[in-house]
Amino acid sequence: MRRSGELERAIMDVLWEAQDPRTAKEVLATLAEEKLAHTTVITVLDRLTRKGLARRERVGRSWRYAPAASRESYVSSLMIDALGRATDREAVLVHFAHSMSGPEADALRSALASADDADDAHEGDQSGEAGQGRHRA
Repeated sequence: MRRSGELERAIMDVLWEAQDPRTAKEVLATLAEEKLAHTTVITVLDRLTRKGLARRERVGRSWRYAPAASRESYVSSLMIDALGRATDREAVLVHFAHSMSGPEADALRSALASADDADDAHEGDQSGEAGQGRHRA
Protein backbone atom coordinates (compact mmCIF):
# COMPACT_ATOMS: atom_id res chain seq x y z
CA MET A 1 0.00 0.00 0.00
CA ARG A 2 1.18 3.52 -0.78
CA ARG A 3 2.07 6.03 1.89
CA SER A 4 -0.09 9.15 2.16
CA GLY A 5 2.29 11.43 0.25
CA GLU A 6 2.67 8.88 -2.54
CA LEU A 7 -1.09 8.52 -2.85
CA GLU A 8 -1.49 12.31 -2.97
CA ARG A 9 1.05 12.46 -5.81
CA ALA A 10 -0.66 9.61 -7.69
CA ILE A 11 -4.02 11.37 -7.41
CA MET A 12 -2.51 14.70 -8.47
CA ASP A 13 -0.99 12.92 -11.49
CA VAL A 14 -4.50 11.75 -12.45
CA LEU A 15 -5.83 15.30 -12.13
CA TRP A 16 -2.93 16.81 -14.11
CA GLU A 17 -3.31 14.27 -16.91
CA ALA A 18 -7.09 14.68 -17.16
CA GLN A 19 -8.53 17.11 -19.69
CA ASP A 20 -11.50 17.98 -17.45
CA PRO A 21 -12.26 17.93 -13.71
CA ARG A 22 -12.78 14.42 -12.30
CA THR A 23 -15.04 12.96 -9.65
CA ALA A 24 -13.59 10.78 -6.90
CA LYS A 25 -15.14 7.76 -8.64
CA GLU A 26 -13.35 8.66 -11.92
CA VAL A 27 -10.06 9.15 -10.08
CA LEU A 28 -10.51 5.77 -8.38
CA ALA A 29 -11.21 4.11 -11.74
CA THR A 30 -7.98 5.56 -13.14
CA LEU A 31 -6.10 4.13 -10.15
CA ALA A 32 -7.73 0.72 -10.74
CA GLU A 33 -4.52 -1.21 -10.01
CA GLU A 34 -4.59 0.20 -6.50
CA LYS A 35 -6.72 -1.47 -3.85
CA LEU A 36 -8.31 1.73 -2.56
CA ALA A 37 -11.65 2.46 -1.01
CA HIS A 38 -13.79 5.20 -2.55
CA THR A 39 -13.79 6.98 0.81
CA THR A 40 -9.96 6.99 0.84
CA VAL A 41 -9.88 8.78 -2.51
CA ILE A 42 -12.48 11.30 -1.27
CA THR A 43 -10.42 11.93 1.87
CA VAL A 44 -7.23 12.51 -0.13
CA LEU A 45 -9.01 14.78 -2.62
CA ASP A 46 -10.43 16.82 0.26
CA ARG A 47 -6.96 17.03 1.84
CA LEU A 48 -5.48 18.20 -1.49
CA THR A 49 -8.22 20.84 -1.72
CA ARG A 50 -7.49 22.10 1.81
CA LYS A 51 -3.77 22.29 0.95
CA GLY A 52 -4.60 24.40 -2.10
CA LEU A 53 -3.28 21.82 -4.57
CA ALA A 54 -6.69 20.95 -6.00
CA ARG A 55 -9.91 22.88 -6.47
CA ARG A 56 -13.39 21.47 -6.54
CA GLU A 57 -16.78 22.40 -7.92
CA ARG A 58 -20.18 20.93 -7.18
CA VAL A 59 -21.83 19.23 -10.16
CA GLY A 60 -25.18 17.73 -9.21
CA ARG A 61 -24.60 15.65 -6.11
CA SER A 62 -20.89 15.12 -6.76
CA TRP A 63 -17.74 17.15 -6.45
CA ARG A 64 -15.44 17.42 -9.47
CA TYR A 65 -11.77 18.02 -8.78
CA ALA A 66 -9.08 19.70 -10.87
CA PRO A 67 -5.52 20.82 -10.15
CA ALA A 68 -5.26 24.31 -8.68
CA ALA A 69 -1.98 24.88 -10.55
CA SER A 70 0.20 23.20 -13.15
CA ARG A 71 2.50 20.31 -12.31
CA GLU A 72 5.45 22.60 -13.11
CA SER A 73 4.24 25.22 -10.66
CA TYR A 74 3.78 22.56 -7.98
CA VAL A 75 7.26 21.07 -8.50
CA SER A 76 8.74 24.56 -8.48
CA SER A 77 7.11 25.24 -5.10
CA LEU A 78 8.58 21.97 -3.75
CA MET A 79 12.03 23.07 -4.91
CA ILE A 80 11.60 26.49 -3.29
CA ASP A 81 10.43 24.87 -0.03
CA ALA A 82 13.42 22.50 -0.06
CA LEU A 83 15.81 25.38 -0.69
CA GLY A 84 14.21 27.26 2.19
CA ARG A 85 15.13 24.41 4.56
CA ALA A 86 18.84 24.63 3.71
CA THR A 87 21.23 26.34 6.06
CA ASP A 88 23.64 26.98 3.17
CA ARG A 89 21.47 27.88 0.19
CA GLU A 90 24.45 28.67 -2.02
CA ALA A 91 25.91 25.18 -1.47
CA VAL A 92 22.57 23.61 -2.33
CA LEU A 93 22.33 25.66 -5.53
CA VAL A 94 25.89 24.68 -6.49
CA HIS A 95 25.10 20.97 -5.98
CA PHE A 96 21.88 21.40 -7.95
CA ALA A 97 23.71 23.13 -10.81
CA HIS A 98 26.30 20.34 -10.97
CA SER A 99 23.54 17.73 -11.23
CA MET A 100 22.00 19.33 -14.34
CA SER A 101 22.40 18.18 -17.90
CA GLY A 102 23.59 20.66 -20.54
CA PRO A 103 20.07 21.38 -21.87
CA GLU A 104 18.74 21.83 -18.32
CA ALA A 105 21.54 24.29 -17.53
CA ASP A 106 20.78 26.16 -20.75
CA ALA A 107 17.09 26.37 -19.80
CA LEU A 108 18.01 27.70 -16.35
CA ARG A 109 20.39 30.30 -17.82
CA SER A 110 17.64 31.43 -20.17
CA ALA A 111 15.09 31.62 -17.35
CA LEU A 112 17.49 33.65 -15.18
CA ALA A 113 18.23 36.06 -18.05
CA SER A 114 14.51 36.46 -18.67
CA ALA A 115 13.89 37.07 -14.94
CA ASP A 116 16.68 39.68 -14.90
CA ASP A 117 15.10 41.43 -17.89
CA ALA A 118 11.71 41.41 -16.13
CA ASP A 119 13.31 42.77 -12.93
CA ASP A 120 15.00 45.57 -14.89
CA ALA A 121 11.72 46.52 -16.56
CA HIS A 122 9.86 46.34 -13.24
CA GLU A 123 12.45 48.53 -11.48
CA GLY A 124 12.13 51.12 -14.23
CA ASP A 125 8.38 51.29 -13.54
CA GLN A 126 8.81 51.68 -9.75
CA SER A 127 9.23 54.97 -7.96
CA GLY A 128 11.96 53.73 -5.64
CA GLU A 129 9.74 51.78 -3.24
CA ALA A 130 11.81 49.66 -0.85
CA GLY A 131 11.41 45.90 -0.77
CA GLN A 132 10.34 45.49 -4.40
CA GLY A 133 11.58 42.67 -6.63
CA ARG A 134 12.90 39.18 -5.93
CA HIS A 135 15.92 38.21 -3.91
CA ARG A 136 18.13 35.40 -5.18
CA ALA A 137 20.73 33.40 -3.36
